[in-house]
Amino acid sequence: MGEEYRWGEVWKRRLLSLPLYGVLGSLCFALSPLLLLSMFLLGIVRRKRFAALRVTCFFLLYLLCEWVGIVASFLLWLRFLLPGYDRVRFVDANYRLQHLWGKTLLFGAGWLYSCRFEVEGAELGENGPYHLFIRHASVADTVLAVGFLCAPYRMRLRYVLKHELLWDPCLDIVGLRIPNAFVKRGSGDSEAEIEKVRALAKDLGPKDGTLIYPEGTRFSPKKRARILQRLREKGDTESLERAESYGHVLPPRLGGPLALLEAGDEADVLFCAHVGFENVSTFWDMWNGSLIGKPIRLYFWRVANKDIPKEQAQRRVWLMDQWKQVDEWVAEHKDTTS
Repeated sequence: MGEEYRWGEVWKRRLLSLPLYGVLGSLCFALSPLLLLSMFLLGIVRRKRFAALRVTCFFLLYLLCEWVGIVASFLLWLRFLLPGYDRVRFVDANYRLQHLWGKTLLFGAGWLYSCRFEVEGAELGENGPYHLFIRHASVADTVLAVGFLCAPYRMRLRYVLKHELLWDPCLDIVGLRIPNAFVKRGSGDSEAEIEKVRALAKDLGPKDGTLIYPEGTRFSPKKRARILQRLREKGDTESLERAESYGHVLPPRLGGPLALLEAGDEADVLFCAHVGFENVSTFWDMWNGSLIGKPIRLYFWRVANKDIPKEQAQRRVWLMDQWKQVDEWVAEHKDTTS
């Protein structure tokens, strides 16, 4: 059992995160009239389409979602203690809460920033089982699957997320009640972390799936340059050549995706390429209004399990070729969001 599931570690973290979010939320909502008025006046001066006001409204929305999520998760726990409410119903209720939380953040942000979503192929994810391999360009893309697969089709996706996200109280509480893997990057025990990922692929039903970001981290030109330099120093010519061919995504880290394919050998693979969130890789991008009025485009395609190579070496090549398709789609559509 991972460290995040040990009750001592869980409550040590929550004794810090819950009061912090409580105090922060109380201060922000108490001061919200002054904050909103100040940001409105700043918007008039800056002439950046009220970007500061929009980001302030989104931050308040996020805190509100956290508060509601914490209270709702506590009420679900109380309901679970009553007779006749079994574990299956409890997990399903937590999935619904997760979907509502993520959908509110995604479409709330879309409304606040006057974005429009253009989606192609989401209906391919109506039923599982499948593994969703999705591009990672911004913290904002973490709720895309909730908005366009989980909420509309009631899919129950099992996420592979970084361990640091457990400092978000809602992800901590609800995320540990349902099957997810919070992996520690650079832990020194990569096999143990991969085993967490592999476990997610077991016993997938027709409304179940997994989600992983094969790149392992958000794309940026600097991160791409560091990866290329590291490969040059290692003298890994073949991997370097492959990595250089990706211009808009990072080369996939194969350990997690291959573990899912191995363990969930009856599942298809659903790929998701998207553009638009490159404009919000940092807080200052949001502050400066980089996202306002931008189209967010998503493209899904699905590969049937029978068409996925069974031999490990062939799977590696297949996955890298599919990721090249993600890169090519991003290259083709990236300029249309500027």
